[in-house]
Amino acid sequence: MSYEAELEFAVETAWIAGQLTLEFFRLGVDAELKSDMTPVTEADRGAEELIRARIAEAFPGDVVVGEEFGTSDGSTNTEGGGGRHWYVDPIDGTRSFVRGVPLYGILIGLEVDGRVEVGVAHFPGIGETVAAASGHGCTLNGEPARVCATNSLSDGYVSFGDPGLFVDSRHRSAWRRMMEGTAYRVGWSDAYGHALVATGRLELMVDPKMSAWDCGPFPVILREAGGYFGDWDGNETIHGDRAFSTTRRLLPEALAILSG
Repeated sequence: MSYEAELEFAVETAWIAGQLTLEFFRLGVDAELKSDMTPVTEADRGAEELIRARIAEAFPGDVVVGEEFGTSDGSTNTEGGGGRHWYVDPIDGTRSFVRGVPLYGILIGLEVDGRVEVGVAHFPGIGETVAAASGHGCTLNGEPARVCATNSLSDGYVSFGDPGLFVDSRHRSAWRRMMEGTAYRVGWSDAYGHALVATGRLELMVDPKMSAWDCGPFPVILREAGGYFGDWDGNETIHGDRAFSTTRRLLPEALAILSG
């Protein structure tokens, strides 16, 4: 099946939602804490409402799963399964957004029968859009994008989110091996790190804690760019609690570092 219409729709929708967030980003916005102690702003809610409304109009039979408002069909199951599910994070990197750091992203991914087929990661603050659909390749601002050709992680750049999330024993061990096995470590965190892998600017991005909406677009983006996004056991999925992205060439080495 071709997903050209869905890809075009997702790119346009992410851009429109991004424009909404920029209005708040330029002026500054206060955050409040949710029950899970993560921040949320008026911009998060407004952008998700906009995206949900557009999906409901364009694809009325599809289910939307978003960070701020849950599932559109009233289900408590956020793991999709059969049918078509749109995973939405209206602002990935709200902490960056609130502090005026422009690396936050608008994430939209379409999962069909358990496989992500369309994905868009739009970064309004820096004017970058990484997009892909199955069989259509991966693009950065409309131009073809590929992972890098590095032969070994010992020559590679690795990025990560909050180091404080590497707290239990298995994560601490993985952190140590990652530090020892790579050339350079830098915290270009949240969705932007995965986008950097897909566009050949990093070799590895590691997240020890993820939700489906945090990574909705990345399996297809990395797949179409010649890479991998999935859990720490080598399964391409957005439903694991831990995730990473890398190139296909470096995948065995990355799995060894993370799993020990």
